Amino acid sequence: MNSPTPIHRAPDSPATRQALALAGVFQAASLVDELARTGQVDQRAWDTLIRATVDTNPESFEAIYGGHPNNLRRGLETLEALVGRKQANPVVLRYGFSLLLLTNKLRANTDMLDTLGQKLSHIQNQANHFGATHENVIASLGEAYQETISTFKTRIVVQGDPSLLQTRMMPERVRACLLTGIRFGLLWHQQGGRRWKLIFQRKALRTALDSLS
Repeated sequence: MNSPTPIHRAPDSPATRQALALAGVFQAASLVDELARTGQVDQRAWDTLIRATVDTNPESFEAIYGGHPNNLRRGLETLEALVGRKQANPVVLRYGFSLLLLTNKLRANTDMLDTLGQKLSHIQNQANHFGATHENVIASLGEAYQETISTFKTRIVVQGDPSLLQTRMMPERVRACLLTGIRFGLLWHQQGGRRWKLIFQRKALRTALDSLS
């Protein structure tokens, strides 16, 4: 009898946790760009982000992203560009850094943070009924983003095919994806991530990325 395939566990250290959380931010940025340009999306990457956002009470850090770093591979590859080891997509990087900026603004606004938490709790109940990636859930996530994060003066202007961006459910999908980036931005900060570290501690990020490859 064949033994069961062991579950992959990423190295557990503050640096690798920060790298995984940051990968979630830039995975969201990458998917927003893909949606806006093509109308399509990498399904595994999309499902990982949405499930992480509607699960407001995960049992562990690993449970947030489904327990395997490959669920965040799209974001990890973007981080390789961030540390200079791959060619960067400037639009994706702009979206990612904008998401981190908006995350900081959200953290400073406790009323909005509470409101968003209440909305996500309601959406989790909705996801339990319909399924995490059901369009009703996506619409609710998009609405939550529009009613909270979109009210900041700083906004993310999404570039893409104007005709695609106006198709049914596309605005909701884009906003839902941006909200997943905020969710991972909050997680990154909880794990000790800071924007200055991206400038002064790139070696630590490179080492963490090597451990997750």
